[in-house]
Amino acid sequence: MLPGTDPGAGIVERYLTLGLSMGRHCDGFVDAYYGPAPLARRAAELPLAAPGALVDVARALLAAIDAGEPLGDPAARPGEVEEAGGLSAGDAAARRRWLRAQAVGVLTSARILAGEQVDYVDEVEACYGVRPRRPVEDEIVAAHRDLDAVVPGSGPLAERYVAWREAQVVPAEVLERALESLGDELRERTDRMFGLPTGERIEWLLARDKPWGGFNYYLGDLVSRVAINVDLPVLSTSLAHLVAHEAYPGHHTEHSRKEVGLVRSRRWWEESIFLVCTPQCLVSEGLADLGLEVVMGERPERAIAAHLAPLGVPYDADAVAVVSVAGEALSSVRALAAFRLHEDGADPDVVVDEVARLGLLPRARALKAVEFLLDPTWRAYISCYVEGLPLCRSYVAGRPERFERLVTEQCVPADLARR
Repeated sequence: MLPGTDPGAGIVERYLTLGLSMGRHCDGFVDAYYGPAPLARRAAELPLAAPGALVDVARALLAAIDAGEPLGDPAARPGEVEEAGGLSAGDAAARRRWLRAQAVGVLTSARILAGEQVDYVDEVEACYGVRPRRPVEDEIVAAHRDLDAVVPGSGPLAERYVAWREAQVVPAEVLERALESLGDELRERTDRMFGLPTGERIEWLLARDKPWGGFNYYLGDLVSRVAINVDLPVLSTSLAHLVAHEAYPGHHTEHSRKEVGLVRSRRWWEESIFLVCTPQCLVSEGLADLGLEVVMGERPERAIAAHLAPLGVPYDADAVAVVSVAGEALSSVRALAAFRLHEDGADPDVVVDEVARLGLLPRARALKAVEFLLDPTWRAYISCYVEGLPLCRSYVAGRPERFERLVTEQCVPADLARR
């Protein structure tokens, strides 16, 4: 039996334990955990649970949520009030709704781990709370026409676009200084607009042999370790977005604010674990992708150039602005590739070529994109970006107070769709 599955354990303890147990099977499934240490120790010391047992535990958790069993406080000391933080009926109902959506995602991952075949579209919907739309190739080709009119140079579009992008490399010797410079301004803007907890901080590091471009390892105690993958040269055209996404006002801001506002102040311990393959991720990735736009405006290129030019980093603000607008539709190439791999059963080498052609990428970058889509933990994750950004952008609609809600409160995708 898993700890937390006994009748005396509350729903939150059972949820945390289930997530930690899944993490022992799936590398990266637990993105972050800073919850009660004794619970983590007990989960780690038990014999590895069979995937089928995890399916049963997840189903039992869903039944407990639906039956209205107590949420509990897994860190409560004897004599403390179980439902801490002055929990109102509305708060309790909202927490249960959030926990139920999370539990459905974990259950789906457990079913797949146990060998059950789940259709890709159904997997995305169950895990992330949205049903993905298969991109239409004609829409991507239309973006090519828009790009053709604005990408500098002459000759075939693919050659010009690849040449232009690959000329925007951040020299390795100034990369960390560029990250810190942009991070300082984005932190100041985020603090001014939304406020940051006292004592929060970020450690930057460079990583290799990873399927992603950047990653936020939230350590708890208001500290993030942000890794930037340097397997391929880092481009100046995406650097500010990367910093905003992983740090300010993106993942680090969300994690640190929720640690203070939900975990420390209200003892909502379910927020102390961050699980891949859950709706929590779609909202988080969507707000992180929107972050640069929120704190720097829709056209931040000149402010970015002010940080990069003194370091000798190539960055043409005017060209980046027009190319970025025309090329935004290319983000759907990754979603189409996921459909090709997981719905159509296409050969990965063929899909790499398609990503290179439709995404106007050199093959090395297309290969890295497909590598991400083939990773068992991340194969459906692309929908968090492709579906998350427009959902969060539509919800925020230029209103900073709505973005602040995203980094402060528990939300499920359906909340944002209702606006």
